[in-house]
Amino acid sequence: MRPLPRIRRTARGREGAAVVSRPRTPAELTAAGLTWIHLDAPTVEVAQQLAERFGWHALDVEDVMSKRQRPKIDDYADDGYLFGVLHFPVYDPNVQRLNAGELDVFVGPDYLVTLPSVELRPVTRLFRRCEEDESFRESLFSKGSGRLLYEVLDDLFDYCFPILDKIGHKLDSLEDDVFEGRSDTVVRGISNAKQEIISYRKIIKPERSTLRLLERHIERFLPDELELYFDDVVDAAERIWDILDNYKEVVEALESTNEAVISHRQNDVLRVLTVFSVVLLPLTLITGFFGMNVKFPGFDTAWAFWTIFGGMWAALIGLLSFFRYKRWL
Repeated sequence: MRPLPRIRRTARGREGAAVVSRPRTPAELTAAGLTWIHLDAPTVEVAQQLAERFGWHALDVEDVMSKRQRPKIDDYADDGYLFGVLHFPVYDPNVQRLNAGELDVFVGPDYLVTLPSVELRPVTRLFRRCEEDESFRESLFSKGSGRLLYEVLDDLFDYCFPILDKIGHKLDSLEDDVFEGRSDTVVRGISNAKQEIISYRKIIKPERSTLRLLERHIERFLPDELELYFDDVVDAAERIWDILDNYKEVVEALESTNEAVISHRQNDVLRVLTVFSVVLLPLTLITGFFGMNVKFPGFDTAWAFWTIFGGMWAALIGLLSFFRYKRWL
């Protein structure tokens, strides 16, 4: 059972070709005095050029190029910008599991720069929409860099919920398999589901405190009437965490139930084998006793054979009746 269904791609050739054809220079949009710059997986040269253009700290460039950066918010109030690192779940088809896709954002009074380490499709779609729809771009950019960042994060968290739905659907399927007698085949499925839930929790857990910090520091880039918008993003992260907690309990319960079903089935098998062993034991004893190379009463007579044979049947029926009386069968 695969961890997650493959996300359908548009017809743009092979995946490798799509990666090669990505632009290596940042795309830039400007409207209403606000600039949005976006680039997937920026190079060191591009990051340094942007840092020189906007006056970013050199440590921020190192954080952008770092591959193991934890979510955080750095507020450079004196320099007039905000730097943030956020993580979002991305399905990696090569290893067939969820990985953390990093989004580095720089927010200034008149600009927003988004530099994801991998392609985050909600951000790409929003940027293309702003690029193609001039009226939408003017309307969105006129509300400031803080509101534009909210739209980016809102689309990213909306994208998280379908992944949760897929995990929930998988847990429902595993529950049906457990109770339909396919418990042996769902052990791997339960293990994969646990791995996905753990990976998702590792992404979201540090994100919760980071988003609360972002909510406090982003206020100076938001108009007064829009200050409550980032509270919606925090609520989305909390809902995701609550769902993951629920899924964690469900998958642990499924694992326990599946182990109980397997154990019960093994006990049934062992019970049947034990009955066969106990039933055959007296029969083996009788045949071994009368099979000794000595003469006994009735030796070499037909009535002795039928007497021994009848005794064996009586022992067999007696043992089976006793097991039935004890409800062991």
